[in-house]
Amino acid sequence: QVKLVESGGGLVQAGGSLRLSCAVSARTFSSYAMGWFRQAPGKEREFVAGISWSGGSSYVADSVKGRFTISRDNAKNTVALQMNSLKPEDTAVYYCAAASRGSYYLRLSLVDYWGQGTQVTVSS
Repeated sequence: QVKLVESGGGLVQAGGSLRLSCAVSARTFSSYAMGWFRQAPGKEREFVAGISWSGGSSYVADSVKGRFTISRDNAKNTVALQMNSLKPEDTAVYYCAAASRGSYYLRLSLVDYWGQGTQVTVSS
């Protein structure tokens, strides 16, 4: 059984920063590509960032490029999303995701496990 637990969400003013963390309970954490999705009210779940099993390759969506960075620590079974220069449009529930198939570009249909989500609210 693989369990993902996010932390680090909260309320921040525009221009501020937050760091999301996802702790993964899995014997084979390093075999999973990891990523972050977000979902705003009334909108579809959106892929934000992904990282390969080794950490050697990563992807961030154009909407957050230059502001968000994804990283992972295979020794600690964690993946993080550093979010800088936050904007009100970044407000959403952020979900950690793990995929055993594919690479660092996580497709919604290939995600094997989801976290419970953490709320990020950016005020203007």
